[in-house]
Amino acid sequence: MRVFFCDHVEVPLPPGHRFPMAKYARLRERLLEARLLDPTDLLPSTPASIADLARVHAPHYLEGLLSGALDPRVLRAIGFPWSDALVRRSRASVSGTICAGRAALEDGISGNLAGGTHHAFADRGAGFCVYNDIAVACRTLLDAGDVRRVLVLDLDVHQGDGTASIFENDPRVYTASIHGEKNFPFHKQRSDLDLALPDQTGDDEYLAALETFLARAFAESNPDLVFFQGGVDALAADKLGRLGMTAAGMRRRDARVLGEARRRGIPIALTLGGGYADPIDATLDAHVGTYTVAREVFG
Repeated sequence: MRVFFCDHVEVPLPPGHRFPMAKYARLRERLLEARLLDPTDLLPSTPASIADLARVHAPHYLEGLLSGALDPRVLRAIGFPWSDALVRRSRASVSGTICAGRAALEDGISGNLAGGTHHAFADRGAGFCVYNDIAVACRTLLDAGDVRRVLVLDLDVHQGDGTASIFENDPRVYTASIHGEKNFPFHKQRSDLDLALPDQTGDDEYLAALETFLARAFAESNPDLVFFQGGVDALAADKLGRLGMTAAGMRRRDARVLGEARRRGIPIALTLGGGYADPIDATLDAHVGTYTVAREVFG
């Protein structure tokens, strides 16, 4: 199971910044300690090419990021101060998702220990998302003829609004999102399939809804590849999530998603998505849970 990482590029953030940047390296260490991954499974990502980024993102946005001359209002919406390291790290995260998609096509399953930056639109970033890695990966693989149809299955508690917008008129990519009805982003986009859940939904109601949702998403998309945006911010312990799920419920979610892909023989690539528990240990445990389930389902 090949898994890509980009935490070797360190991004300086101001003291007290609320984004848990340290979780990426800590997760990689946890997966090795648990022997869910071998060191030979882990591959560092190199920056995605500008040509690949341009398959999705507007030229003025790409230039503004590279030069550091981005509109300050866009930077505020992203939530990170500009730095060369931020751009390099973000490009490497995109590359990790592209590589994970190709690895999944060869091996059945793969992962990126970053990615899932689904709030980035074609012309701007937002919500801690600089580039939209899944969108770039979809377009890159589609343009290369590696796949004909892709399912983006986004179970992060925040709707993948950037991804939905980018692919609204592209029938090759089917976007499916289960998210919090009253959570960020407050102006939702239209995915091919949306399910908005109330605060404190909990395990039983979530998992019951997931059954019908998955059946419809797979049937309508008929994909050659799935990108699973497996955010773990639906946890009750998450300070931004509010869906009230337990760790056991999250594992059951992952088992149903991964089991459905395996049963149908469709390759699946995992991206990390959100997770904002404080302390961060509950988030790390849930991400480890996703990879535990992946090993159980795919061996």
